[in-house]
Amino acid sequence: MKAGFYTIMAAQFFSSLADNALLIAAIRLLQELQEPEWMLPSLQQSFVVSYVILAPLVGAFADSMPKGRVMLITNAIKVVGCVLMLFSVHPLLAYAVVGFGAAAYSPAKYGILTELLPPSQLVVANGWIEGTTVGSIILGVLLGGLLVSHKVSHLLLGFDFPGIDTGINTPPEAAISVIAALYLVAAIINWFIPDTGVDHRTPNKNPIYLIREFGHCVSLLWRDKLGQISLATTTLFWGAGATLKFIVLAWAAKALGYDLSQASYLQGVVAVGIALGAVLAARYVSLRNAVNVLPIGTAMGLVVITMIFVTQLPVAVVLMVTIGACAGFFVVPMNALLQHRGHVLMGAGHSIAVQNFNENIGILVMVGLYAVMIRQGVSVNRAVVLFGLFMSGAMLLVMWRHQYNQSKGDSLHLIADDGEHKN
Repeated sequence: MKAGFYTIMAAQFFSSLADNALLIAAIRLLQELQEPEWMLPSLQQSFVVSYVILAPLVGAFADSMPKGRVMLITNAIKVVGCVLMLFSVHPLLAYAVVGFGAAAYSPAKYGILTELLPPSQLVVANGWIEGTTVGSIILGVLLGGLLVSHKVSHLLLGFDFPGIDTGINTPPEAAISVIAALYLVAAIINWFIPDTGVDHRTPNKNPIYLIREFGHCVSLLWRDKLGQISLATTTLFWGAGATLKFIVLAWAAKALGYDLSQASYLQGVVAVGIALGAVLAARYVSLRNAVNVLPIGTAMGLVVITMIFVTQLPVAVVLMVTIGACAGFFVVPMNALLQHRGHVLMGAGHSIAVQNFNENIGILVMVGLYAVMIRQGVSVNRAVVLFGLFMSGAMLLVMWRHQYNQSKGDSLHLIADDGEHKN
């Protein structure tokens, strides 16, 4: 791997670490404000709505300048979101600002890989990036849980600056202050990401043109035989993953009697499994054989359903690792395949924007349905079963579609043995 790749990994680690810690801190802030329970998953919706609304524009923005500079700017926007929370702006609104920064960050984060590395290294690179990301998720949720815990928050609030009233008086506010510092660290690392030498001139800055072009890119990727399979899979995965975060919190409270800080540790355990699955996928799955992992997605949904029978922590840990491993093993090859097809068809920044648009619609829909279930009083166990059945059923439909595509003509000729595109 080129040296710049490791700088990208470091920047991604700190930015993702802060993202995941901030979710726990924002949930704690909502609880302190005594907001209704259905508002907790709404946090995720406020975060991802920018991905959907800004999707036609962020791809062009990411392609308009060196992507290291894009990542620096967007991490600065995330800092602004943290500051707004500290100034008593409602968490849903402030978290939406952080999501605004994340929406513009993502095309640069993934798009720079296709500029820096050859297609034959994309699965390995994605394995490392996803492994780094998952490592940051593990530490992020653990850090978030730790920062809002009574012992650590009391220690943080004990710091005093002579002559300065910081206005930080509660555990979630103290946690958010630390998280803002992590975003600043990520921004500093972004400064050292090398320019890949790719031409970053934007052909057209007219928003109407960009929206039309984006619509064409969405259509192009959904019509592609491999693009539609990988896009459907990653859309389902990220929607399910976002929903599972909140299901695990509610399930841990009911089945194990855990509070927010303790339940966040179980989210970290799921991330350990994802890291394991990502490493195995990077080691054993090539870009050409990426579609062979689709049955793992179906199995994951069935494994999730077994959560309703678990009441002991050791069994819960094993189950969370298994769920995470299934997720990591099938999403990393699908992500690499989607990036490759998108890069071939329309360019790195635009393809990642299309990916984010679809995946975050999936998050909005699935998390929204979960929020509705909570408002309607659906039990945690019933929500787990419905979630698992939906996951498995949707993956079966994706597998059927892939088989249909193959019956109409071998789609694997679109990928050469070395990962290069064939006409």
